[in-house]
Amino acid sequence: MVLPQEPFLTSTPHQPSAHREMSSVNLSVAEIRILSDTQRPAMSACLSGGSAIAMPATQNAATIVAANGPARMTDLPYLRANRRLPSAAAIILALTLSLLVLPAALVAITLGLGLRPLPYELFVVLQRLPLAFPLHMIASGLALILIPIAAFARPWRGVHRAVGRLAAAAVVIGGLTALLVALASEATAVARAGLFTQGLVWLVLLAVAIAAIRRREVSRHARMMLAMAAVASGAIWLRLVMFAANAMDLPFDAAYAVATWACWLVPLAIAVIASHAPRSPVVAMQRA
Repeated sequence: MVLPQEPFLTSTPHQPSAHREMSSVNLSVAEIRILSDTQRPAMSACLSGGSAIAMPATQNAATIVAANGPARMTDLPYLRANRRLPSAAAIILALTLSLLVLPAALVAITLGLGLRPLPYELFVVLQRLPLAFPLHMIASGLALILIPIAAFARPWRGVHRAVGRLAAAAVVIGGLTALLVALASEATAVARAGLFTQGLVWLVLLAVAIAAIRRREVSRHARMMLAMAAVASGAIWLRLVMFAANAMDLPFDAAYAVATWACWLVPLAIAVIASHAPRSPVVAMQRA
């Protein structure tokens, strides 16, 4: 028996059609699919041999917009663009990595392996610490290379974990031997204290970062790793500052004493401020 078709609810004068309301709002693809699904004929009617009866619409465009707000198709490219690193920032990071980090790391590794002659000050430390000093130079140089690689490998979890563990091992060796190298240095007491504190802070930040990721506190782990990388960069800035100090004929001991503190405290302060900025990726992870 063929059932008489009931009039569509959207065809009465008191119930405006979905097409009329769609013309007044901007609908996303997901909302259009919801509208089509709610007004699709019942499958049971087709299987029983009866004519398809249109089901009344449980949601219309006005209801969806009132609940979720007007959808704009331009939001999707905006969200995708935010996930990508800006090209200018990517270029700056690549230049910094290639011009500063990589050369400093390779110089440290070659000095630790004995492939290059040591300056007199470092040669004295080598005579006092024949095992710890080469380990410090090699491990610290590897840490400078592995830390940025681990940071860029965050989208690939397996690679990020593997490189991060290698970087952590390098930091542990480089940080522990840095304490010994600082005590054996020929520098002034203020400079030795700055080098010793830098190595100690390096190890503490690594320990806090590891504890955070074990508790699945991703944002805190990212902040600690960023701070640890900033402290590690002090080795690079120290050499640049001392090169400039020698070029300006500044007193070596005084300039070196100031540089051993400022060259890692200033990057650390910048990293802490940047990680708490409203548009920082670390803050975005914390909100998510």
